[in-house]
Amino acid sequence: MTPRLYQLSTDTIEFPSPTLALNEPDGLLAIGGCLSPTRLNLAYKSGIFPWFNEKEPIMWWSPSERGVIDLQDFHISRSLKKAARKEKPIVTVNKDFETVINACRMQRLDAEGTWINSQMLSAYTVLHKLGFAHSLEVWDQNNTLMGGLYGVMNSGVFCGESMFFNRPNGSKLAMWALVNWLKKHDAHFVDCQLENPYLTSLGAKLISRSEFLAKLRIAQRFEIPISMWKPQVLEDIYD
Repeated sequence: MTPRLYQLSTDTIEFPSPTLALNEPDGLLAIGGCLSPTRLNLAYKSGIFPWFNEKEPIMWWSPSERGVIDLQDFHISRSLKKAARKEKPIVTVNKDFETVINACRMQRLDAEGTWINSQMLSAYTVLHKLGFAHSLEVWDQNNTLMGGLYGVMNSGVFCGESMFFNRPNGSKLAMWALVNWLKKHDAHFVDCQLENPYLTSLGAKLISRSEFLAKLRIAQRFEIPISMWKPQVLEDIYD
C-alpha cells in the first residue's frame, strides 16, 4: 500500500501498520484520535508514539529509523563515574512523577511552546496512576532533585519520553540508573524514539523500523515484575 496520512477515529483505538508511515515528514502515520490510556498503551506496543505541540492536532509517529539504547551498549564516561562518586546520589522510582514530568516540560519550553503540552501532561499523569508510566529521580544528599526522567513500560522495553537536569550530569545519572535497573530485571532495551548527539554520547544508535519492530515483538513476551515499579529507593544502583 502507498503511504498516506490516516485520520484516527475517537470511536475505536486501532492504528494502521507503522510500516505505512509517511516518508515526508519521516514517520508521520496518523492524526487525531485521543490520548486515552488504552490507545497510548496500544501505540507503544505497536511501535508508535504521539508527538505534537499545543495548538496542533494529535500526531502519531513511527520513524523509518529508530533511536535505541541496547543495555549492554550504554556508555559510562569517566566524568559520569566521578560525578556518582562525588555526589553519592540517592535514586528513587515513582517517588515524584508529576514533578519530573513538569520539570521536563519546563526545560523544553520555548517561544513555540513544547510537545509536553497540557494534553500530554494530563494523559501521562493518568497513565502513571494506572501503573504504565514511570519516573526515576536522582537526589543529592540534601534531598534536592538533581535530575530525572520518565517514560512508559508495558513490555520489556522502556519507552523513554523525556529527561531533565537541575545539576550537571543529573539526567545522565538518571539514565545510568535506569539502564542498571532494567538490566537487574532482564529487560530488553530503551526506546529513545529519535536520535540526537546527547543520546548518542550515552550509547544510542539508529536501527531501521523493521529491526525495531522485530525487537519490539520479542520484548512483548517480557513479564514486568510487580515489584519493579513500586515507589522505592534503588540501593547500590551504580555498582
